[in-house]
Amino acid sequence: MPEQSPLRLIKRWRRYQPRGQWKGVPPQTRGVYILYDNRGKGTETYEVVYIGIGGTGKRGRSGIRGRLKSHNRNKKDWSHYSFFEVHDNVFTEEIRELEALLLGIFRHDPRIKLLNMQTGSKKLFQLQRASSWKEQ
Repeated sequence: MPEQSPLRLIKRWRRYQPRGQWKGVPPQTRGVYILYDNRGKGTETYEVVYIGIGGTGKRGRSGIRGRLKSHNRNKKDWSHYSFFEVHDNVFTEEIRELEALLLGIFRHDPRIKLLNMQTGSKKLFQLQRASSWKEQ
């Protein structure tokens, strides 16, 4: 019997893959990806420039691989990527919530030059309200 992953959110992942090498990303992969700029910054320096999600469309055809290929055509300021595939039982809203959480954490970090600035997640915003903190 195969050993079960102790993580219940992330199924598998790869980090710091060179731009253009998509074969390691299975088609229709659902999850979070990060674009980095490593050009001229040394072998261990990866500057985060974009955080995104893939595989959340209604038809389920596009995944992280498709998003990376799209960024390859439309965004110039990145050289590497990482992706984190979620398990099949993770809902689309949960992937979107994870993206909003990461963007919220890194929005004002001066070391990170995010190209995408979304306004946030309504559901995450609601969780900070006083009514969410009442004893249940």
